[in-house]
Amino acid sequence: MSTTKKWAYEDFTEGRTFDLGAKRISAEEIVEFASEFDAQPMHLDEAAGKASLLGGLAASGWHTCAIFMRMLCDGFLLDSTSQGAPGIEQVKWKRPVLADDTLSGRTVILSARRSRSRPTIGLVSIRSELFNQRGESVFEQENVCMFSSREALA
Repeated sequence: MSTTKKWAYEDFTEGRTFDLGAKRISAEEIVEFASEFDAQPMHLDEAAGKASLLGGLAASGWHTCAIFMRMLCDGFLLDSTSQGAPGIEQVKWKRPVLADDTLSGRTVILSARRSRSRPTIGLVSIRSELFNQRGESVFEQENVCMFSSREALA
């Protein structure tokens, strides 16, 4: 692993917040994702979306997860010593993500500790949230990430 990564386990201190930037969601990408992975009518057709409780052409929750993952990678993960994650504790789709919404996000560090079995790995609990352009929370996730320590890179 490269030692040029900006973020290692030691940098993920409780309360630290990472901005995940912004991403506009187009109707075309909603339909493209849904066509392959979640072909429910409200994700494929504007009229079906308007007739649903979602109120318009809406991204699949799984699409929202994928968008979040891209934003997390671009926000800091690709410039870190990330070793993946053992799972996701919680995902909440709080409001529909509609065509032409612009999402912004943040991740906050809840806690961090060294692995007992692998002390050069840190376990970092995070909570991430995405908001639409009106500031409404549309997505929330909590999980543990694994990061190598700086000593592991030496």
